[in-house]
Amino acid sequence: MAKLIYSSTTSLDGFIEDASGSFEWSAPDEEVHQDVNDRLRAVGTYLFGRRLYETMLFWETMPAAGAPPSARDFAAIWRDADKVVYSASLPDVSSARTRLERTFDADAVRAMKAGAARDLVIGGAALAAEAIRAGLVDELQLYLTPIVVGGGKRYLPDQVRLPLDLLDERRFARGVVYVRYAIR
Repeated sequence: MAKLIYSSTTSLDGFIEDASGSFEWSAPDEEVHQDVNDRLRAVGTYLFGRRLYETMLFWETMPAAGAPPSARDFAAIWRDADKVVYSASLPDVSSARTRLERTFDADAVRAMKAGAARDLVIGGAALAAEAIRAGLVDELQLYLTPIVVGGGKRYLPDQVRLPLDLLDERRFARGVVYVRYAIR
């Protein structure tokens, strides 16, 4: 059975966006971006909420001219993966290999995991919170950015207790730290 992985870049105080909705402070350098790419290469399907999907659409048509190697690599990884977007308000999807679901169905995701040959990644804090509360998330993967933003959108939902086992960690030259945990 494939794993469902919740992966994101966060501030040291646990936010994926600051209070103004910005996440510019989390932009990866080449070293971190290549590590992200290497980890995502094994993923077959992305599960996204509407806002994250709309942000990620850039990669569907990213111009390769002048882009760093890690960006070109990520664009290819994005285009090669299947995508499921959960949104009640999005009229349609515009990327290839993408389907739109109006509601999050935990049983359907369970079946997707059971039938998948490759791991799945979930993104978007609200969508991931639903999956965490339903007991569907197998791993948490975080790129901790050396900044404290003081508030905003939290990586993890409130009132959830998760016993974790550290599986992997890596430190990068500019102070970013990657941690990977299995949820027991």
